[in-house]
Amino acid sequence: MKTIPGSIEQGAAIVRSAARHISNPNDYDSLVDIAASAQCVLIGEASHGTHEFYATRADLTRSLVAEKGFRAIALEADWPDTFRVHRFVTGREQAKNAEEALRDFRRFPAWMWRNTVMVEFVAWLREWNARNQNAAGIYGMDLYSMHRSIESVLEYLDKNDPSAARRARDRYACFEHFSVEPQLYGQATVIRGKEPCEDEVTEQLVEMRRKYREFISRDGHIAEEEFFSAEQNARLVMNAERYYRAMFHGRDESWNLRDSHMFETLNELFAHLDSGSAKIVVWAHNSHLGDARATEMSARGELNVGQLVRERFGRRAYAIGFSTYSGTVTAASDWGGPAERKRVRAGLRGSYEELFHATGIPAFWLSLGEQNESTTLLMNERLQRAIGVIYRPETERFSHYFESRLPEQFDAIIHFDQTRALEPLERASEWERGELPETYPSGV
Repeated sequence: MKTIPGSIEQGAAIVRSAARHISNPNDYDSLVDIAASAQCVLIGEASHGTHEFYATRADLTRSLVAEKGFRAIALEADWPDTFRVHRFVTGREQAKNAEEALRDFRRFPAWMWRNTVMVEFVAWLREWNARNQNAAGIYGMDLYSMHRSIESVLEYLDKNDPSAARRARDRYACFEHFSVEPQLYGQATVIRGKEPCEDEVTEQLVEMRRKYREFISRDGHIAEEEFFSAEQNARLVMNAERYYRAMFHGRDESWNLRDSHMFETLNELFAHLDSGSAKIVVWAHNSHLGDARATEMSARGELNVGQLVRERFGRRAYAIGFSTYSGTVTAASDWGGPAERKRVRAGLRGSYEELFHATGIPAFWLSLGEQNESTTLLMNERLQRAIGVIYRPETERFSHYFESRLPEQFDAIIHFDQTRALEPLERASEWERGELPETYPSGV
């Protein structure tokens, strides 16, 4: 066995004494009980392509919905694509099964939501809703769907107010002067000085909100749900227009606009559901849900959903993060590239991943709010890995690590020492048969 340096060995022993071992789903019961006292539970992921993160998050959410009264799941996903899934789980979408309900997730990276874990969870949620009076919904928080959201607004208005639809088309026609690629819209307005569509998208949202009572007076609850979705799409277009212009001013500005939009969407959901008293679970990457003030993001001027939620809800918020030491992950090599099953390098020296690996425990969770020696140790700043939809192991330290103080970032952390790649629906059979080759970083 490899000798662990003294400091790591001592630290591992301290963490080991506080770790709750995980060997079956019942080992999460106490974590669910703690989290259920919050109104907003944030459940992260250390990558957008790890099976254990997705499967465990789904298991925790099943318990929160079925046993603890949570009534919505908000995803780091586009609103219009997710709203089709919402209609399916609440019995209003005629898709024949969960896989078909997820079919609108076509934009890169489709595997984030079109995967085998999501199919199982969506099918379960539909069945649970069919047996229970208080249905749980599922919604998207992200803002990448500008053109799809424009289509959704127009589809709604065509059905409910043709004259309003004509006015909306006139406003949204502003985007016809630009490429269908939103990034190129931002480039044209910022670099080439083209007139932006800011006023038009704001006017459209204002008009829709002014006509709220007229639209929802027609068919009760369903009419209100459909108007709410159309309104969120109109707000998304307004924020996406700002976001794509901000991309050319710097990372911190565009990042902050995106996370502020997701937080704003979450607030809209709280206001829409049970007059603000609903309990909601949020699914997104660790980098969005762990408090940014506990990481180097804050020094760059970046905020995130986790910080904003804590500032609003205080102790009524509970954040759970994930980590892994090594294994495989589904990711692309470049933006827009195909899904690959990549080998994950071992956690770097000086990282939380390295420390957790040194405990020798295959899977465990830690309550980071407890006053004990482990929490004190983990307050020392360490490296933390974050793999998004792109994984570049050849530049691991620069591309995928940042410094953080874990107990200030999350309320609990779940560690799986070895993990496996998430299975995209389009390639699940190849994964199962072992026909999809793994990508190994050079030197491994």
